[in-house]
Amino acid sequence: HVGARSWRQVIEAWERGELDPAARRVWELNRRFGVVAGYSIGFGEISTRAKGGIGLCAAPGLDQDDVDTIWALRGREILLLNEVFHLKANSLPHSGRRRPLTRRQRQVLELIAEGATVEQVAERLGLSRSTVDKHLVGARAALGVATTAQAILKAAIMQQIFLP
Repeated sequence: HVGARSWRQVIEAWERGELDPAARRVWELNRRFGVVAGYSIGFGEISTRAKGGIGLCAAPGLDQDDVDTIWALRGREILLLNEVFHLKANSLPHSGRRRPLTRRQRQVLELIAEGATVEQVAERLGLSRSTVDKHLVGARAALGVATTAQAILKAAIMQQIFLP
């Protein structure tokens, strides 16, 4: 879903015995840890590869009525702050489980993305062609891709390089 949802629906479904077994296990685990009231926010797509959501759980001692009252008063602000966080978090560089690109690998990929040839990159950076090739091979390996075009796309999606 996109937008904010009160946990009231889940609470009421649990009370009526309507949660499926997996949802019931999650709800019971949450209850054991005192996570009994809150809101879930689903964020709209930034791109097809950037979806997200967040669960906001209430402070101990608050029930869903308390949380719904707080949301009625401050929900727009809470939603806005979480949407800003989502946008910022998605703009940060990340490498997943792979090692991040080196500074030089990023530099070489950005120049290739701008349309420079390997020879032009070598000249611009004061490197040999074989050194530029070595950085491209390393970048492809670090990103787990086969081609330089794939490396540029993946590095851009992961915010490790910035396209012109």
